Amino acid sequence: MSPDLEPTTTDSPPPKDSLSKTQSAIQSLSLILPSFPPSLTSSFCLLQDEDVSSQISSLLRHPDAGAGENHLCRWLYDNFQSSDHNLQLAVLRHLPTLAGVYLSRAGLRKPLAGFEAVLLALYSHETTSRGGQPVTVHVPDLSRSSLYHETSKGSNKNDSTGLNLTVISPSLEPQGTMRSTKRARIVGVALELYYSKIALLPVGSKMDFCEFCVVWAGQDGNMYKEEEEEDDEDDDKHSLEPVDHGSEGKKGRIPLPWELLQPVLRILGHCMMGPSKHKALYDAACVACRSLYARSLHDINPKAILATRSLLKLGKMKLDLHDDLEDFTELTMTNVITL
Repeated sequence: MSPDLEPTTTDSPPPKDSLSKTQSAIQSLSLILPSFPPSLTSSFCLLQDEDVSSQISSLLRHPDAGAGENHLCRWLYDNFQSSDHNLQLAVLRHLPTLAGVYLSRAGLRKPLAGFEAVLLALYSHETTSRGGQPVTVHVPDLSRSSLYHETSKGSNKNDSTGLNLTVISPSLEPQGTMRSTKRARIVGVALELYYSKIALLPVGSKMDFCEFCVVWAGQDGNMYKEEEEEDDEDDDKHSLEPVDHGSEGKKGRIPLPWELLQPVLRILGHCMMGPSKHKALYDAACVACRSLYARSLHDINPKAILATRSLLKLGKMKLDLHDDLEDFTELTMTNVITL
């Protein structure tokens, strides 16, 4: 499923009340950050400004961040409720860092009520917008003949159009508190919301996400980089051999149930195969996916092994295809004039 592409601007100017709320939000943020550019006056600029984003990220990574009295968490919580679309995106832009720090510290029994309030707000938003319905997709039934196959005259016509209904994300139940048994589901739904808006978010946010995927995996996947250059037959000989890395990279490692891993892989899929041609983002997503692949081998999780390995192969196929294609629309610079 491709992310929703929603316009960030409209032809008609926003209401004065909305503008005043946006200005108030920017003003309140300037009181939280160590420094704030005076030229930043709109929510769109707030979304795109790298210096401000870097300061917010640093505050979210602070050892004392995430408490219930945290002013930045309060700002994120309040402004996600805003009617300003770009202001909501500015909050989602920092979800990778917030979720990454939260999940890495959740097992330390530190007070993280501020982080949990923001995550629950995102979960509640998705619960309301879905109206109690699951996210589904129709997949063709490959056991039935398609419209283009020769079939016997006595075959049922409905056989060619048989579809299987696949549930991507089950229906959501309201959650008022962050229980440990529901933590992965709540964060996973927040990441699903992030994925639905990912085309509108800056590259820096996606780079942060790839960084935390490596932390969550807790495994070094660099040793599997060479496998991507081998034949499939050679891959099968080595890919199912889990490797124990000892205590290396285990700091920040978290459980990765499918309800959390699935949206993670969808986001990485966009970073690897999306319309953006950002090489650094592609490389970061490949590193993250290799780490998750190593983790799935370590855990001997067949479903995760298949998903991560397939994503790595698809990413390499896209890269190989891109290298083989010649851009005939690109003009060749030459000093020779052909008559």
